[in-house]
Amino acid sequence: MEPDAPKPHPHTTPLPSAGRLAGIDFGTVRIGIAISDPSQTWASPLETYQVRGPDLDAEFFQGLAQREELVGWVVGLPLHTSGQASKKSNQAVKFGQWVAKTTSLPVNWIDERFTTAAAREMLSASSMSGKKKKASLDKIAAQVILSTYLESDRSHFPSDHSLED
Repeated sequence: MEPDAPKPHPHTTPLPSAGRLAGIDFGTVRIGIAISDPSQTWASPLETYQVRGPDLDAEFFQGLAQREELVGWVVGLPLHTSGQASKKSNQAVKFGQWVAKTTSLPVNWIDERFTTAAAREMLSASSMSGKKKKASLDKIAAQVILSTYLESDRSHFPSDHSLED
């Protein structure tokens, strides 16, 4: 059995309430990315990034943060339906810690259970071809993750500095 999901320390720091945020649907091969507007009112899918290795990945995420003038990251945390941490959720935490260190921007995590199902449902209603739907799935899932965060009470989300290793 996997350990429980990381617990926040008593002193969490929420992400800034203004400025662009990027939502991340983490994967070891592909990473879906969505972005908010500067007022953090809406989220839109941005792209699906193909993982290429530590140096190229760092260059990409640093460039993205700079180009989009990001103020923080929201990384989906893929928990089991029971709420227990999974191997993938532990990888997502490590990725979030890495992206925070690499870009010097804060990270919050949000439970992403059912976001891929929601993204599939959104795509099934579209007139895109099956191939285009598959290519869009990760960035649509990132949009769902970021939208969920934007619509939530953000004071309950742990920052990158508040998770235990």
